[in-house]
Amino acid sequence: MQQRFFLYSAVLCLFSLAFALVSQHIFGLRPCAWCVFQRLILLGIALISLLGYVAMHYKTVWLAFISRLFIMGLAMGGALSAWYQYTVAAKLFSCDMTFADQVMTKSGLESSIPWLFGIYASCMDAAASLLGIDYAVWALLFFIFIGLLNLIALFFKPVK
Repeated sequence: MQQRFFLYSAVLCLFSLAFALVSQHIFGLRPCAWCVFQRLILLGIALISLLGYVAMHYKTVWLAFISRLFIMGLAMGGALSAWYQYTVAAKLFSCDMTFADQVMTKSGLESSIPWLFGIYASCMDAAASLLGIDYAVWALLFFIFIGLLNLIALFFKPVK
């Protein structure tokens, strides 16, 4: 059962990333620096989840445990970035030179993979909502959910 929690985290993150890409490329919602930074976090969680899944398959419990801790740390970072995006960055005229902007541009991801990590709007301009709730709040709730899912999995003992 522990192994499934890794798979759930990976699949949920990849679905969330796919939803962001559909929002951008089909519905024309332009992402800001914080949006694409959160995409990077989603990819990180998905990859580490797959590593944890493989570690559990080969009974490498210590690697699975470390993977779980990294996932929870990334989820916390994602939640903090979504909170910052909603409370601070969305009120700024420019995200230029914020932490997310610096990470994405200095890493080269923004220019090398623009369809995934391209920054096309300021945080104020990129504010969008779904069902009356801002995308940043959805992201915040999603990262909290992923963190809690993995916290529960950390202490989950299967019934025999």
